[in-house]
Amino acid sequence: MTFQINHPLSADASFVAEVTDLVNEVYAVAEKGMWLDGTDRATPGEIAGLIAVGRLVVARDPGGELVGAMQLQRLPTGEGELGMLVAHPQRRGAGIGKDLISYGESWARTQGLTTMQLELLYPSTWTHPVKKFLYDWYTRLGYQVIGAGDLADDYPELVSRLATPCDFLIFHKAL
Repeated sequence: MTFQINHPLSADASFVAEVTDLVNEVYAVAEKGMWLDGTDRATPGEIAGLIAVGRLVVARDPGGELVGAMQLQRLPTGEGELGMLVAHPQRRGAGIGKDLISYGESWARTQGLTTMQLELLYPSTWTHPVKKFLYDWYTRLGYQVIGAGDLADDYPELVSRLATPCDFLIFHKAL
């Protein structure tokens, strides 16, 4: 299946809510047990902010249905970065995630960037099956762990919302 992937230029409240709901639905499963109950991955304000600065990418099926999304940006250090990657739960295995990553990598190349980065939050004391799947999948796509970040330093607002100790792994891929 071919997906239409683009940066939405503007969005009304219903589109922002649709993207927010998709992100939170996917992350509720993908990070189950990692966060305190009631913790959402994204708020409508965060999604609207990403759209306003051109950092949200969405995927739609041929009928126009929202089937995926991700955050895409150029880091001040010169890498491209993708994050908050989601595919509609009923469309898993259809290639949405791979197509979004390919789009992000192509975008980075057109910006003259030579490295793509992504981060993966990973429980430090147990194996989360979705996180293990993602770790292996990113590796198969050519991403390599280059280090671990300190959540308290880089995302201090998140630490108190964690239900379990976590590391965040930093992956790079040469483009």
